[in-house]
Amino acid sequence: MPLVPADLDDSDGEADQGRRRFPRGQISALVNAANQRGDLIGVIRKARENLPGDPAFGDPLSVSGPGGVRAVARAADKLVGDSPSAAKELGLGALQVWQAMLERMGKGRGNAEITIMFTDLVAFSSWSLAAGDERTLELLRRVAKAIEPPIVDRGGQVVKRMGDGVMAVFPSADRAVRAAVAAKENLTAVAIDGYRPQMRMGLHTGTPREIGGDWLGVDVTIAARMMEAGGNGNTMLSGATLDSLHPETLEELGFGVKSYRRSFFAAPLSGVPEDLRIFRLEAE
Repeated sequence: MPLVPADLDDSDGEADQGRRRFPRGQISALVNAANQRGDLIGVIRKARENLPGDPAFGDPLSVSGPGGVRAVARAADKLVGDSPSAAKELGLGALQVWQAMLERMGKGRGNAEITIMFTDLVAFSSWSLAAGDERTLELLRRVAKAIEPPIVDRGGQVVKRMGDGVMAVFPSADRAVRAAVAAKENLTAVAIDGYRPQMRMGLHTGTPREIGGDWLGVDVTIAARMMEAGGNGNTMLSGATLDSLHPETLEELGFGVKSYRRSFFAAPLSGVPEDLRIFRLEAE
């Protein structure tokens, strides 16, 4: 039997036969009840797993950082609150697809191979403590001018700056290694009051996940550990990065690699596979 709101039904009694009048308030109540149904919310959440992009889009981690989609999601969260609802899930699903389209990433996000770079200045903290804030800031500016243009010029993206270091990502291992060599060469011209900074670098190739403008996953941890293994200014490559390099890249740059063996007294690298192969980049 058709349902019509009572205040919208202007038919006469005879025409109304066969139809049950339904007050508008009850329709609103039914819609609201359906919006709060846990089983319906669960179905929509499950459906989001098959959509392009991050199916968890909407949590604080995924909507942090810049971007119109993330800004809309943050604003929507303030309006609708934390309470789960079918309408909220539908809205997040639409934003999820929108964000995926902007980032040109589909359902398989996290499957695209990239090379991650971490950099760090050796003994920077002790020097900056004696140099003072003004000279420290000047050094960091000069270092940034030396190392960041080679990253960008070779197709890399600076993900974030971390005091005296950066995290960057590249679409290929070859671009990352070329950027690393150019950056280290530029850095040799940087000096303040006789102090010449030494930089250690770590490169690893894998398939991390991009969430909220940042990259997360085991591969990011491995790249950071590569940097830590760099000691007093070495550039370290994981076996995965070396395997991804074109054979002619190192030859063109005039560099080779040497297997890294941890010192007996050095602490083991945490958060990395036991069989991880590590190499040191060396000029020939």
